[in-house]
Amino acid sequence: MPSFGLRHRRAWASLFSQLLRPSGLVCIREVHFHSQDFDIAGQFDPMIPDAECLKIMCEILSGLQLGDFLIKISWNDVRHEMVARKGLAPEVADRIGDYVQCHGGVSLIEEMLQDSRLSQNKQALEGLGDLKLLFEYLTLFGIAEKISFDLSLARGLDYYTGVIYEAVLLQTPAQAEESLNVGSVAAGGRYDGLVGMFDPKGHKVPCVGLSIGVERIFAILEQRIKTSGQKIRTTETQVFVATPQKNFLHERLKLISELWDAGIKAELLYKNNPKLLTQLHYCEHMGIPLVVIIGEQELKEGVIKLRSVASREEVAIKRENLVAEIQKRLSES
Repeated sequence: MPSFGLRHRRAWASLFSQLLRPSGLVCIREVHFHSQDFDIAGQFDPMIPDAECLKIMCEILSGLQLGDFLIKISWNDVRHEMVARKGLAPEVADRIGDYVQCHGGVSLIEEMLQDSRLSQNKQALEGLGDLKLLFEYLTLFGIAEKISFDLSLARGLDYYTGVIYEAVLLQTPAQAEESLNVGSVAAGGRYDGLVGMFDPKGHKVPCVGLSIGVERIFAILEQRIKTSGQKIRTTETQVFVATPQKNFLHERLKLISELWDAGIKAELLYKNNPKLLTQLHYCEHMGIPLVVIIGEQELKEGVIKLRSVASREEVAIKRENLVAEIQKRLSES
């Protein structure tokens, strides 16, 4: 099976703009509660895919510019299986209870590994050993400072079998007053037994993955935009092609084709004879920055009027210079 390469991680780091769906190794799934999931399935050496999932999560949250964040990680078997199901001796359970109050990095893991009472439990040693290895990889990825080992972390789903993680935003008191309290914005972990539950032959397929809370992230961004008073722009259109004349659809179509061929994001109203005021009001409502206007006079003189929607200033530009002038203005804005 091929390795999980940089091409796929970079695609996910952009999250919404470029989602790749390679075959075999990686599965991207959209589920009913508005999240985007990324999973790696297959038999690999310990903690390598787990570390890469955490790297991907860091890249996504950094790319979205949501602010500072922290990813808490724990080990499902250490916290839940050992205490709730394995019937450990009371003194061992009490010792783990002490560590539940702590959080930190690899130093905390090493401290637990050296604890004589914990070192007597094979499952605890295996889990902590894997977590130490995970932190080595996270350090190589340059994200260890974004990760905190926190035994108080628990995921509500019972199919997790190993490392679990959850990302939360870190806020100043001022930001906390302005923002919604949405809890975690991303989470995930290892679930080695889940796929086998749906296989008639019970084949075990180790898996690890992460889920990005799209709905929660949108709620945060909308709240921040509302607080700042910014206007939400719902289109990427840069230029609108307009006319004050009737029967000028053909000229508008030729002009917009020139803009599209130059890589300029342009649009027009899908009407034969729209009123100029209607077209200008549309641009103001949608936040389109520039309007190009073509009419009988402009066609006769070989020029196009270029209008700034914000200032309402208009200048006549020779048609052969129009694309260059638009690109110049867009680069300066």
